Amino acid sequence: MTPWLVAALLCYALSFALFAVDFSWRVSNLSRWASAVLGAAVIFHAGALIGRGWASGNLPVANFPEALSFLACLTALLGLFLITRFRLAVIGALVAPAALIALGAAEAMRGGSGKLPHTLRSLWLPVHVTLAFLGEALLLLAAVVSVVYLFEESRLKAHRPLPGAVGKIPSLERLDQVNYRLLGWGFLLLTLAILSGALWAQNTWGHFWSWEPRESWALVTWVLYAALLQSRLTAGWRGRRAATLTIMVFVILAGSFVGLSLLSPGKHGGSFG
Repeated sequence: MTPWLVAALLCYALSFALFAVDFSWRVSNLSRWASAVLGAAVIFHAGALIGRGWASGNLPVANFPEALSFLACLTALLGLFLITRFRLAVIGALVAPAALIALGAAEAMRGGSGKLPHTLRSLWLPVHVTLAFLGEALLLLAAVVSVVYLFEESRLKAHRPLPGAVGKIPSLERLDQVNYRLLGWGFLLLTLAILSGALWAQNTWGHFWSWEPRESWALVTWVLYAALLQSRLTAGWRGRRAATLTIMVFVILAGSFVGLSLLSPGKHGGSFG
């Protein structure tokens, strides 16, 4: 493990601790320090990924541990943007530990930098992979915001005071709006990732779709997110129902990502033929 990764892990852990203390106690402006430390973690993490990509000669996503680390870095980066841009410091207590666990698991499983065959080293690689992981990171953050929504709603209904959280959790309406925007952008990027993947497959293997497990589950999750967005637009599903469904669909997405990467990676995780 490089010093960059050690520094990233330590910063993720410290950021989580600071966000948790800021949320639990009446400590003012501690979220600013937590955000700064999270930003440092992202920088260290990105530096490690750049170094690994330079060593392997391709984007560091050639196997599951590398892909998991790449996704964790993008999630932390986008989470930091939400925290600073939309004043959602509360999600830092979930984003920082998620990135910490994902990076730790990735390093525990890593056996070396993966190398892609020359047939896959094209401009399609960064386009397809970046779109896919950005979309998944946004959908993960939508699930995180949904968890915060359900927590805050249940707290308000039960009249449970949290002195340390006063003024630090946005209104339910604001959380629902952020959830909807994250779903919309995540779905758009997921759609573009599927289309770019199909074009890349046609260019490389001569067919747009092979119905391997990862492709099939990508289509399934795309349909589920399309149905979720459609229900919000036409049936007016918002609030608790939308938050619950967002979490449920993301669990399916995460399960297929982890399960298929470990059990049947196919063309997406080390078996590139």
